[in-house]
Amino acid sequence: MSKSAFELASMAQYRELTLRGIILGALITVIFTASNVYLGLKVGLTFASSIPAAVISMAVLQFFKGANILENNMVQTQASSAGTLSSIIFVLPGLLMLGYWNGFPFWQTTLICAAGGILGVIFTIPLRHVMVVNSDLPYPEGVAAAEILKAGDHNQLISANSNAPQSGIKQIVAGSVVSGVFSFLAGGLRILSDSASYWFKSGNAIFQLPMGFSFALLGAGYLVGITGGIAMIAGMLLAWGVAVPYFSAIAPMPEGTTLAGYAMQLWVTKVRYLGAGTIAVAAIWTLLTLFKPMVEGMKLSLQAFQKSHTEASIDRVHQDLSPKTMGIIAVAMLLILAATFYHFVASAPISAGLAIGLVICATLLAFFIGFLVAAACGYMAGLIGSSASPISGIGIVSIVLISLVFMVIGQTSGVFAQVGGNEFMTALALFTASVVMAVATISNDNLQDLKTGHLVHATPWRQQVALMVGCVVGAMVIAPVLELLYNAYGFSGALPRPDMDATQALAAPQATLMTTIAKGIFSHNLEWGYIFTGMIIGVVVIIIDLVLKKWRPGLSFPSLAVGMGIYLPATIIMPIFIGTLLAYWCTRVIKKRHMGESEKQAALKTVERRGTLFAAGLIVGESLVGVALAMVIVVSLASGFGESPLALNLPNWAVPSQILGLLAFVIGIVVVARQIVKK
Repeated sequence: MSKSAFELASMAQYRELTLRGIILGALITVIFTASNVYLGLKVGLTFASSIPAAVISMAVLQFFKGANILENNMVQTQASSAGTLSSIIFVLPGLLMLGYWNGFPFWQTTLICAAGGILGVIFTIPLRHVMVVNSDLPYPEGVAAAEILKAGDHNQLISANSNAPQSGIKQIVAGSVVSGVFSFLAGGLRILSDSASYWFKSGNAIFQLPMGFSFALLGAGYLVGITGGIAMIAGMLLAWGVAVPYFSAIAPMPEGTTLAGYAMQLWVTKVRYLGAGTIAVAAIWTLLTLFKPMVEGMKLSLQAFQKSHTEASIDRVHQDLSPKTMGIIAVAMLLILAATFYHFVASAPISAGLAIGLVICATLLAFFIGFLVAAACGYMAGLIGSSASPISGIGIVSIVLISLVFMVIGQTSGVFAQVGGNEFMTALALFTASVVMAVATISNDNLQDLKTGHLVHATPWRQQVALMVGCVVGAMVIAPVLELLYNAYGFSGALPRPDMDATQALAAPQATLMTTIAKGIFSHNLEWGYIFTGMIIGVVVIIIDLVLKKWRPGLSFPSLAVGMGIYLPATIIMPIFIGTLLAYWCTRVIKKRHMGESEKQAALKTVERRGTLFAAGLIVGESLVGVALAMVIVVSLASGFGESPLALNLPNWAVPSQILGLLAFVIGIVVVARQIVKK
């Protein structure tokens, strides 16, 4: 018997989808969903949770009898939905910014997240053979998760190796402590500042030298990598070194305003639209380049429902959910979506007949657009990884298409002539786009997990069930966390109380952008001039990217990252960029330290694993402290103690807090860097 056949025969005896694994996966899902919701609302980024979930699972389940690599794989598969389904926050908060909602209805939010996520699983199952089994796509996060699961399998001799990842839990905890302590001192006690900016003028032109002190953003930058970091910093320089100075030079600052206030006004009302245009072009270009895989994926999906499932059922490692089961689940999810859409439109100022028509239209739009983007998102995940995939770009294209369809319906049905009709149609477009986002994000993650399972010889249908369970658990967490964060901090353009400190509001950048685009389309006042200029910038960046790739393979200049650099606040971009520099520096140190090629590759893998786990810890620590502080704030407000119950409110502390924040940030970077590259 060959080694691979022996491994398969041995693994066939392992338990995979267990009750204890489901419970552990649910607990990890809750933690990482809360973390990703907070991080996504704060900076517009989420992190892939597969690798830290795998490490935590191995650390916990090793104390239980019969734990094995396949059970750990199921736990990380279930928990990975946290890093992806939470991306629905890129659209859903727009309903509060629009003023249509004043909170997050639990069942509406939960059902669209769960139903959309499960449809994302179903849509990508037929793509497994062509995109995972018979494909040379790299699937970076899926392969990395598989390597960690293999190295940490305590049923194999390699677990005796001191570099085996059972100790990876230490890196996650260490990173969490570093970022959590800083976040508590900055956001809780308010004795450290989380950012600092120096503003100055040259003539009438206003410039900013920004800096942010967020360890979560540092960790996010570490995961993004140097290529994305350079593109993002280029976008930031374009925004704050060219665009804002230009607009402030041609329109001098009015009396009674500050440099910072006027510059930020110009950035919000003009420059961010440049970023939106660049992001839109990047998304369209990505879809065009993926048109062939999308068509191929659609053909395979149709073939999968037409052929018998008997042959695939012979071998455990080839067992997907049957076409009949997939069809039943898909129909059930469509019925849930239709019921949810009907509940959404029930209170609208429209007739019953039109309400039913809008429900059918919204359900079909969510289904078919979700089906179209599923293959594209799966291919993107395989090519560049889940974390780097331009999901927000998919969201922009979706909201434009959906808004245009509802615009035509609204004009022909006379809805816009009724009071509140415009606002209702805009809200319905955002609500529908939220479902598409849920489908897209899970599609982006599912094939990555199936690649991990393929490499460790897992049973595909059990993984697909585990991911659906993760979607349901994550969906139930998202609404309460969103409600908590909204009441504690508020969102940019949507504060629950008029006396709140707007500077503490969570930016929710993608939701702000989606809402702005939808409102602009329905009210016919979108800043198309700035958007078209941004689109031209996007085209130029794409050309530069193509030239770089042709000149030297491996080099790239991603247009989506440039657009994000323009669109996100500069104090967010800087710590992300520093995180990308940290990752690059760590790699260079290891390459110089080791001379032999095999030794160098082994050391690079170890450092990559350490860095990934530290980065995940940095993100989780700050995010969980942010959620915990939100709970404290909500309780404090309910008790009448104000929204800053822990703040020390030291007099004349603004400048010292910035200096101490910078000092603590630098010390933290040094500590993390030394831990990552230690021998």
